[in-house]
Formats: sequence, C-alpha cells, structure tokens
Amino acid sequence: MQPIIGITTYQKMDEHGLPYVMNFQAYIQAVLLAGGIPVLIPSLVVESEWETLYSRLDGILLTGGGDISLDYFNGEQHARIDGVDPKRDALELALLRAVGQDKKPFLGICRGIQVVNVGLGGSLYTHIPDQLINSIDHTYPGNMRTVLVHDVEIAPGSLLEQICGVSRLRVNSLHHQGLKELAPGLRGSAHAPDGLVEAVELIGHPFGIAVQWHPEWLTDQLPTRNLFKAFIVAAGRFGTSP
Repeated sequence: MQPIIGITTYQKMDEHGLPYVMNFQAYIQAVLLAGGIPVLIPSLVVESEWETLYSRLDGILLTGGGDISLDYFNGEQHARIDGVDPKRDALELALLRAVGQDKKPFLGICRGIQVVNVGLGGSLYTHIPDQLINSIDHTYPGNMRTVLVHDVEIAPGSLLEQICGVSRLRVNSLHHQGLKELAPGLRGSAHAPDGLVEAVELIGHPFGIAVQWHPEWLTDQLPTRNLFKAFIVAAGRFGTSP
C-alpha cells in the first residue's frame, strides 16, 4: 500500500477576515510524485485528536511558514519576527517528539528544520542579516521559489549525500531565520557558503532529515526527486513493519 504522509499546515485570514487552514500544493504534488498519499494536518486539533491521526500516518512532513515563538528557545527578540502561531508551534513540536520516539520517518522543510532544531534543544538566528557575520542573502520571497540562488555543500558520508547522489546542490532560499546552536542529537549535513547549517539528520533515526531550502518547488531536479522518494520509501517500510 502507498504510505500516508501527514503534512502540517498554517492558518490565514482572507480579505474578508474569514479563516483558512492551508498550505501550498507544491508539498502535496511532491508527495504524490514520490508515491505517497498526502493528508493535511490542521493545527486546530486537540492532542487526543492529533494522536489518533498520527497513529494512522506512516510519515510526517514538517512544512515552511511563520516564525517559532521565542517561548521555545533562547533567541534574540527582533522586530522582523513574524507569523508566530502558538497552536502550530505546539502541534509540530509534539509531532517531533513523537517521531523521535517512534522512529517514524520525517522530513522537515524550511520552518521544519527550525522546528527540529528548537524541539531538540537548539537555537535560531531570529534575523540572519543582523546576527550572522558576513551572511549571504537568504531571503528571496514571492516568485523566486523556483530560482536557484546559492550552493549548499553536502557533508561527505551523510545520508543526504547518499540519497541525493551529489556533494553540492544549488538551491532556492526563502527564510530570514536559521539554525544557530545545533541541538544535541543532530548532525549538520549541509552548509551554505556563509557557514549556515542548511540540512540536519537525527542521529540514530532511520529517516529523520530536515533542510532549510524548499525542495518541494524543485522537483524538476533529480536530487530533489531522490529526496522525496527516499522519504516515501522509508515511510512505506515503517507502515509495513510489525
């Protein structure tokens, strides 16, 4: 059977003030292309409800979005912190604890890598241009999602290198925050030219990978397709294990 992948979502108001729970189709299409069945996880569900849903999922995709509350890590207050959603923070950090304990496959993207790092005890630059010396530009919003703007060097021998089949990738970049102090239990598996960690792997986990760029918009690239395919294959194995 095709593995079922839970995809985290965000909340938004339309021009009439009506609330939405949503996410980009790019995440859904990437999962479908790799052979998975996507299911959206609304952050509005209470713990007993998300636990019921979680038990039926074979993998978790932690998606991009707004910033994480400073309540969860030792970060510098900054005027550019935006889009904080307490319910989403609580849900995604709970999901992270669950996948870490159960060894359920997960893939984090952009905000997702930040959730992974914060949830395991790391910290973030709350605005890279003001806090990382000699940083490159990491923020290319709007229609720049498919534009490749900088390289990342992938660590030799990492799971990410094995999956992607390359030691260097050129990626898109749509974030103003990033990993500062790496959490215990994580291994940095890719870095930007300015030294910023761009990918991590959870040590001892069969498939616990998170990246800072947005591969869901780059499925025309073979390394990206390999990444999603490896995630879905790992989720399939988890779903059929006794």
